[in-house]
This record gives sequence, structure tokens and C-alpha cells, in this order.
Amino acid sequence: MAKKAAKTDDKTLAVEEERATVKKTASKTSKTAAKKLTDQPAKATKKATKMETTATSKAVETAAKPVEQPETTEKPKATTTEAEATEKTETTEEKFAKSGKRSKKVIEEEQAETERKERAKTHKKLAEEEVKKGPKPVTKPRIERRSKKYQAAAKLVDQNKHYDLKSALDLATKTTTTKFDASVEVHVRLNVDPRQADQNIRSTVSLPSGTGKTIKVAVFAPDDQAKIARAAGADLAGDEDLLQMLEKEALNFDVLISTPAYMPKLGKYARLLGPKGLMPNPKAGTVTADIKKAVTEAKSGKIEYRVDKQAIIHVAIGKVSFGTEKLLVNAEAFLNSLKSQKPASIKSVFIKSVHLTTTMGPSVKVENVYN
Repeated sequence: MAKKAAKTDDKTLAVEEERATVKKTASKTSKTAAKKLTDQPAKATKKATKMETTATSKAVETAAKPVEQPETTEKPKATTTEAEATEKTETTEEKFAKSGKRSKKVIEEEQAETERKERAKTHKKLAEEEVKKGPKPVTKPRIERRSKKYQAAAKLVDQNKHYDLKSALDLATKTTTTKFDASVEVHVRLNVDPRQADQNIRSTVSLPSGTGKTIKVAVFAPDDQAKIARAAGADLAGDEDLLQMLEKEALNFDVLISTPAYMPKLGKYARLLGPKGLMPNPKAGTVTADIKKAVTEAKSGKIEYRVDKQAIIHVAIGKVSFGTEKLLVNAEAFLNSLKSQKPASIKSVFIKSVHLTTTMGPSVKVENVYN
């Protein structure tokens, strides 16, 4: 407590000393001012007295207040580097075009695309590093992936040999692998371009031994011709009854024959009949005035063949139960009909290759002697 009292006494003494010095300076200034104003009128003396009083009051106030050192509030000068940087950024900004390859939008899209590709590369590398690839799977040959019956039948066929037509048919009947009566098929590759109108091969042929299938024939004709068609063996014949069946989309037939006069009535059902190959066509012999002949041919084994987009014709010429002799007659009838369809624009080879096979059986190469 004594120390604190001593400190306060020291402070009061210092303040009194400052007041005394201020009074001395004020008296000096007042004396000098009085000397200067002796020659001036009374008004000036009043002003001088006022100035003296204000000066003394200010001096007392300043003495009463503790002396504080002025704080340095000088603001740091703006560095020149920031200004230079802004100027540089303004000058270095790219000038984009309004449109085109140098426009801002296109350049940003290109940059985004490059970034995306780089990300994809990095992801791919990471995925390859993470996933360890194992050994490549061993794929078996096609013959080993077949059934045991097929493998046993394929051993009877020499794939490097071309057989004559009779021996090829005999071998095809022996290599059948099915329990049911399989069909015998002929596949012929032609040297034609199906996109050309004159090379789009399409025709019909009557197989002497038949096809081995029961074919349902429908005839769209007036009543008098419908009676003739039923007598010839047609399964369905008439006009109004057949139209009602087509309205219900009930297609209970394999071949549809029509007279030329009734063809306009079938135009309404072209989208129904066309995709299924049932639309009557003059080239196929199903649009004719001789209804009796058309029905007998369809029932006896008349087939239609047509080249596909790969320039190949696929035809079934009978069943395995027919035997080699009947199948040979049908095959010769089909190949002779095909030879007659050679377009005049083809001067070179017309038939490239011939193959025989049964349903789900191995293929047999046939000697090409039909050009």
C-alpha cells in the first residue's frame, strides 16, 4: 500500500510541474501580445484578452490530460506489384471471336473434352493396374462343341472332297442325326448381285416326287371357279368367306391362288400376306385364270425359290424317307430349272458352289457341273 501511495504522489507532482511550465509560457506570450497591442485601439485589446484567456484555458486542459504519444496510423502504401499484376491480367486476356472455332464457347468445350480424355486415360490405367488379367480362355473347335451324334456323322464326310450328286445324296441320308423324318436341303451360291433387277433370281419348279409335306391350298375366286378348285383338290375356295377369314387374320393355308380380276380386293391385306410369302404373284404362278392347273401343281409339289441378300438359294427337295432315287429326281429338276434362270448380263460362272445337308446334319460338298 505504501508503494502505491508513493507512486500516486510522484504522478501528482509531475502534473503540477507541467501546469507551472504552461502558466509561465502563457504569461510570456501575453506580455509579448500586450506590447504589440499598445498602439492599437481598445477593440484590439479586447481581442487580445480573449486570446489570452482561450490560450490559458487550452494550456490548462492539455496539462490536465495525460500526455499520450500519437499513434502511427499511416496506411501502408499500395504495393506496385498488385497494380502491375492487374495490368498484366488485363493485357494477357485472350481475345475471343464472336462465333466459329475461335469463340469462347468452342474453346471451353475443347478444353473440357481434353480434360475428360485425360481423366479417362488415368482411370483406364488404374483399372488395368488393379485388375490382374488371367490366362486367355481356351476355345474348343466347332466340331468339338457339337453333339456326339453330329461328331460321329461328320466323321463319315470328307470335307476336302467334292462328291457327285448321287453319292452326295446317299451320304446325306446316312448322316442324318434326328429321330424325326428330316428334310433334305440344297444350298446354292450364285454369282449374282440381288440388288440388280435382272439378277434377282426368282422362279418356281414342280418336284416330280413331291415335297413330302401336306400343303393346304386356298383359292380366292368367284363361285363358279371355286367349284372347279374344290374338285381339283383345294382345301379352301370362295370369295366372301375367304375375305372374312383374312379380316380375322386367320391364315389356315400354305398357298393362296387368285384370279387376276380378284387381285384388287387383296390389296387391303398385302401387309398381312406379304411378309409371310402368301401374297399371290404372277411369277410364282399363283395369279392365273387356269385355277385347276394351279391347284394340281401346288398339291403335287410345286415350290418357289428365290435368291437372298447373300446371293444364296435355299431349297428343301424332299425327306430322308424318300430314298436316294426320288431325291435325285427332285434335285435334278431343281438344278435344271435354276440353270435356265441365268441372266443375260452374266457372262462368267453362274453357279459358284452346291452343298447338300439334312436338318441338323453335316454339310456335303457337291461337284459343280451345272454351269
